[in-house]
Amino acid sequence: MELLKTLALFVVTAVAEIVGCYLPYLWLKQGKTLWLLIPAAASLALFAWLLSLHPTASGRVYAAYGGVYIGVAVVWLMLVDNVRPSMSDWVGVAVSLAGMAIIMFGPRSA
Repeated sequence: MELLKTLALFVVTAVAEIVGCYLPYLWLKQGKTLWLLIPAAASLALFAWLLSLHPTASGRVYAAYGGVYIGVAVVWLMLVDNVRPSMSDWVGVAVSLAGMAIIMFGPRSA
């Protein structure tokens, strides 16, 4: 149960970060309204707060989060950008998630 809770928190955190970066992208690259920066800032604040909810050392959280972020970004590529991920994309996701699992759930003395 703890594993699912941790993964779900990482996924929600990744979505908050991606939304917080995607909205300024829409403004800068696609000429959308400047008002998008307000929800973007809120989303990035949510992202930072969500990262603080993990009980382990921040460096470990940031390192493991990176693996989940890669997976969520590839799903975003598919769902939002309408680009079909390549086999290399999916292999990269698998490798990054394996790294995340090693960092978060591997044995440690400290």
